[in-house]
Amino acid sequence: MAVDQELFVTGGACVCACRIIRFVVSAVFLLTFGLSFGGFCLAQQASSTSELKQQDGDVKSPLQDAARLADAQKAFDTGQFADAARLAHGPENQPADLDFLAGLALGKLQRWQEARAAFESGHRKMPKQARFFVELAGVDYKLKDTRAAKRELRAALKLEPKDKYTLEFLGTLYFLDGNVEAALKYWNTIEKPRLRKVSVAPAPTLDPALLQNAIGFNAPQILTGDALLGAEARLDNLDIYPHRREELAPAGDGNYDATFHMPELNLWGDTWWMGALTWLSGLPYATVYPQVFNLDHEAINVMSLLRWDSEKRRAFVDGSMPLLHQSKYRLHIYFDGRNENWNLTNTFFGGGPALSDLNVRRVAGGAELRSVMSGRWSWSTGLEIANRSLRNLTPEAAAAGKTFFTDGNSISYWGRVDRSLLRMPEHRFTIDGSGEGRVGREFATGFGSYGAVRGSLTARWLPQAKGDDYEMLARVRAGEAFGDIPFDELYQLGIERDNDLWLRGHAGTDDGRKGAAPLGRRYFLANWEVDKRVYSNGLFTVKLGPFVDNGAIADSSGLFGSRKWLWDTGAQCKIRVLSSVTVVLIYGRDLRGGKNVFYGTALH
Repeated sequence: MAVDQELFVTGGACVCACRIIRFVVSAVFLLTFGLSFGGFCLAQQASSTSELKQQDGDVKSPLQDAARLADAQKAFDTGQFADAARLAHGPENQPADLDFLAGLALGKLQRWQEARAAFESGHRKMPKQARFFVELAGVDYKLKDTRAAKRELRAALKLEPKDKYTLEFLGTLYFLDGNVEAALKYWNTIEKPRLRKVSVAPAPTLDPALLQNAIGFNAPQILTGDALLGAEARLDNLDIYPHRREELAPAGDGNYDATFHMPELNLWGDTWWMGALTWLSGLPYATVYPQVFNLDHEAINVMSLLRWDSEKRRAFVDGSMPLLHQSKYRLHIYFDGRNENWNLTNTFFGGGPALSDLNVRRVAGGAELRSVMSGRWSWSTGLEIANRSLRNLTPEAAAAGKTFFTDGNSISYWGRVDRSLLRMPEHRFTIDGSGEGRVGREFATGFGSYGAVRGSLTARWLPQAKGDDYEMLARVRAGEAFGDIPFDELYQLGIERDNDLWLRGHAGTDDGRKGAAPLGRRYFLANWEVDKRVYSNGLFTVKLGPFVDNGAIADSSGLFGSRKWLWDTGAQCKIRVLSSVTVVLIYGRDLRGGKNVFYGTALH
């Protein structure tokens, strides 16, 4: 029994232990499950709570920004700019209106760089709103970066082309630069500037009616860009105001006074000693330029040239006057007589002995009428009668070049149009064009009609906002003659005083005789140059700069022509003396032939 009882007790203990183990395991399982489920529920609850908070924040954020904007605006309106700047300052993603107000407040505090950053931030968020460009322009103006200010104002006008404030601001910037044409381009859109007075200084002696006809506008009208260009063109047509400056000055109540500063040429010139300088400026090359201006106070001028160089004698006189008492019309009547020796050794390919001593005598007279239609275009037409004779011809040259080397009389008529093709006054860039047609007849046995056409494009750029410290000029010209034209009507590419087709590395003369430069009936010429003002003291202005020329000339007869493209480069110096005479000194090099040219002349 004892044994049985012991076994019973031992078995009971085992059963009890098993029950305890199962209870513990079940409790641990239930506890683990409960904790996991509870954690999941808590996580879900926390996530839901976070989303609700985020949603609630998103709902409140615009309201907070609006309240901040209202507070900042109130502070700005009451002159508390520091508080306005503080309230409007915020995170990068804040509304553009707050950036705009922050920029305005910082500008009032003259914290320009911070103001610029605020406006730029707003512009990135709303790139189609012109107000940010306008305020950036104001900041750049305060920082004395007017180039950037103009650029931003032009960008603003692309978005709002008729905004009056922007137009007036941009026009004023150009006005402060002295660029009146550009200022008028923008001011005219808002009907500015209205004139209070128009005056001329110093007091002119020209007939008042003719002068008023040339200026063409008066107070109290609005001065337009076209009116100013027209006045400049008509004053140029009078040929007595070569040096002008137009000035606009505020006169109160939004009005302006317009003043033309233009010394007048009378009799010998502006003064007797300036006249003497002009007359005698050609003495180094045996030439004088007698001229008188504004006879009878009617802009009647006489210009002349007398040259006693034994190789190229010339007498030229031109009398001009306004026609019908209108400044837009100008009539020229001229006479031109020449006795020249030509050396065609290297430019005539007719065979036989060198044609080195050709004597050309030419007497011509004619008339030309020029009409200024507006500041953008003009036309001219003329008629010329000429007689020519040639001596010292070799028999071979006379036979081969009969078309060119024949004595006789001729008559020719021409018409010309000059047109402004592009004007960008805000960039100080212009492109002008011209076209000319000529027909004539040679009254020699076996000869008949001939004709010619020529045209040009000229681009001019002043890269700086004011002044002429730098200037770039590019010009392209081309022409062709048809029929049996006389020798003296051939085109010539070379640097010579009686020739306007300058290829500056090719001399037009050899030992004083013409004929060294290539000749022909068809030509192309491109000129490019840059001038830099290096010195100016009121009496002298000196400019230096490089140039590059390229051209070719040909003739269907094969007797003349360059036979290849020509390239020249070099440097030139322009010395303007007393605003009267310009002395040009040129060093040019023929890149193909390797020859150098040193040349000097005076321009009026």
